[in-house]
Amino acid sequence: MKEPALKRTPLESWIAGKIASSGALLHPDELAAYQLQKLRETIEYASHRGPFYREKLREFAPAELKSLSDLARLPFTSCEELRDENPRFLAVSQDEISRVVTLSSSGTTGTPKRVFFTADDQQLAVDFFQCGTGNLAAPGDRVLVLLPWETPGSVGDLLAQGISRFGAVPIRHGMICGLAEALERLTAEKIRSVIGLPVQVFALARYAEAVGASLRLRSVALVSDHVPACIVAELKRLWHCEVFQHYGATEMGLGGGVDCQAHAGYHLREADLYFEIIDPESGQPSLPGEPGEVVFTTLTRRGMPLIRYRTGDFSRMLTAPCACGSLLHRLQPLKSRDSIRLGPLEAPGSPLTMAMLDEALFPVPGVIDFEATLRRGQGQSTLTIAAQSVHGLPNDDAVVPGSDAIPSPASPLEQALREALGSVDAIDCERRAGRLAVHIGVRYGVDALQPRAEKRMITEAGP
Repeated sequence: MKEPALKRTPLESWIAGKIASSGALLHPDELAAYQLQKLRETIEYASHRGPFYREKLREFAPAELKSLSDLARLPFTSCEELRDENPRFLAVSQDEISRVVTLSSSGTTGTPKRVFFTADDQQLAVDFFQCGTGNLAAPGDRVLVLLPWETPGSVGDLLAQGISRFGAVPIRHGMICGLAEALERLTAEKIRSVIGLPVQVFALARYAEAVGASLRLRSVALVSDHVPACIVAELKRLWHCEVFQHYGATEMGLGGGVDCQAHAGYHLREADLYFEIIDPESGQPSLPGEPGEVVFTTLTRRGMPLIRYRTGDFSRMLTAPCACGSLLHRLQPLKSRDSIRLGPLEAPGSPLTMAMLDEALFPVPGVIDFEATLRRGQGQSTLTIAAQSVHGLPNDDAVVPGSDAIPSPASPLEQALREALGSVDAIDCERRAGRLAVHIGVRYGVDALQPRAEKRMITEAGP
């Protein structure tokens, strides 16, 4: 039987309309010409309207940008500059700003980053979310939004506006605190699609399985810079649904790209953002298809334009044509950006990332979340995993939800977690060398989550 044709990403026709393409489908030459013109306009606008870029770009004239490759001549903008010189990035008066988002940076002190948006800037995000809903839902579908929405202009609020414009029905729930409450909302509201953070949606799906709730959804959209493959697989198994991934950051204006039905990379929001991949050490553009750091320039933002902003994310542009037929550039799903060296203080050893831990631990049945802490010492460091399970304590029907008691000897779950950690090469190498000890704790019967605004990362504690 012939496989049904994949639906072309709706971003292509949306972008074709935004750039006034000569046809219904996008032509690469037209897109490149549009981006070149928008880059010139952005450079001129930012250098005339904002003190930061007026100084940073004083030796570069927009007319010198003869091709897209000439952008590599401009200096980068770092997250440290955005944090330390924040007000100088503004290109409009404070009266024109309708939303300010404050971003804390893990491991840094002093003033956090703040990103400013005008009302028109925020409408650009709504337009993108409206377009992206075309993959996720059908008109009339009820879509559960598990993101903050209470504040006007917050990501959940803008997403709900986009869903409504598309013709679907947004059900604003917010970040999950109580799993039972979220599950009741999911079933009572006859939800067809869910949008949220990977671990939150994953926890809800495993909780539903634990209490015997059988569900079948149309789709799930996971919003993050890194989505564990094991979470995608588990959501497909439990909810019999298609799983989409969205890439974005506040600095981008929330939306950066989204995958299509081929699920082979993010199609990028190329009418509003210009993306580059660079060698993180030399700063030079990476060769086509080669990995590097993701850098972007805003093309249509007025409140706080950003030019060659270094995200710290690592990926590569995919060069093969997408199976959906679109000619838009595609970004490979991101690798976890955090990396920490295992081993003692005097001899840091193998690198470990949260992504490695995710892929090892989340497949363990019952686990819905975990935290990882590395404490260094002389001669040996200690990795502590604090896991949460929706299952109760083995052979103990009287356990109270959230109990952190661990049976002795180690429970089957603790043993399974320890075996899973042994499959991580970095951990196995350091343990065999005697430079790493591993401690595991489990909270059983968990039915509540602690919403996290910050990214999931390995915490490094003092000795």
